Amino acid sequence: MNPQSAVTATEFVQRVSSTRRGARLARWLAVQQLDAWGIPYGSPRSDAAALVVAEFAANAVTHGHVPGRDFELRLTLGELLRIEVSDARGESEPVGSGPVTEDSERGRGLLLVAAVAVAWGVKARPGVGKVVWAELHPRDEGVGVM
Repeated sequence: MNPQSAVTATEFVQRVSSTRRGARLARWLAVQQLDAWGIPYGSPRSDAAALVVAEFAANAVTHGHVPGRDFELRLTLGELLRIEVSDARGESEPVGSGPVTEDSERGRGLLLVAAVAVAWGVKARPGVGKVVWAELHPRDEGVGVM
């Protein structure tokens, strides 16, 4: 590997209260951190990341909430921007990750995540709970944004 082409990963981790206010805070923290990393607020990449964080955080608060437990936001910037939201609920699948039909009441937000992400999924969290993750292009390339 050419040392000049190596990508250095940058990471941001924050625990947030598992409340609606905490979900809004997670979104705000994410776009502020991305701006500090050179992904400007209001750019297509920032907006796509904000959408993903908002959906994952809202799901963590609504469906992954365990009383007395926070959720965690993790952003990793490397070749791709990786967004992770972990919660204490142990189900292996996020609510709404199944098939979505025209009359479905849930799951539409994850369709939006799939539209802007290169990939997304869910994995077990070490200890307890799960991590829902998505990867996006950090610059305005690749997958389009709405």
